[in-house]
Amino acid sequence: MMGLNRQKIIIVNYGMGNLGYIHNMLKYIGHEAFISADTDEIMSADKLILSGVGAFDGGMKNLNEGGFLFPLEKKVLDDKIPILGICLGMQLFSKRSEEGRLPGLGWLNAETVRFSFGDNAGSLKIPHMGWNTMTVEKNDPLFSRKKKMTPFAAECPTIFASILSIPSICCVPMKKTSSAALSTAINLPPP
Repeated sequence: MMGLNRQKIIIVNYGMGNLGYIHNMLKYIGHEAFISADTDEIMSADKLILSGVGAFDGGMKNLNEGGFLFPLEKKVLDDKIPILGICLGMQLFSKRSEEGRLPGLGWLNAETVRFSFGDNAGSLKIPHMGWNTMTVEKNDPLFSRKKKMTPFAAECPTIFASILSIPSICCVPMKKTSSAALSTAINLPPP
């Protein structure tokens, strides 16, 4: 049962990923969350998490066919509740992906592209695996604790200070001013 001052966190189950891991991490740090595919539950959420593992088109297809598009857009765009996108969930926030044909949600003025390391390509492996430090590029309430973040120095629901990264693709803002933070790999500038 949630306490009076607790907010309802829903981890959206749209059939793409290991949601138990996210649920257990939130529980470990003292936050109650619910995994749900019920659109009424999503509509009652105070905060949402859209995680996911898999193909961009598969994720968009599942969101569409599962009836998730309206409740997510209502909660995020109209009600302006916080949503955290993790892995595929974050990619779906973008307008499009190089690895798919379907349009994304378009909530971010960004596109999902394959890593491009330029002259360093021969010395770096894809997928990139490891911990990356995030550096804040502009003021945003999400990152109000620290300018430069170190591994797990901040509480997870506030910000994942360092992120475990196993991607071969990334979200790239279409305009530099549209990003709040960028993750860098092996001290390379973001694409």
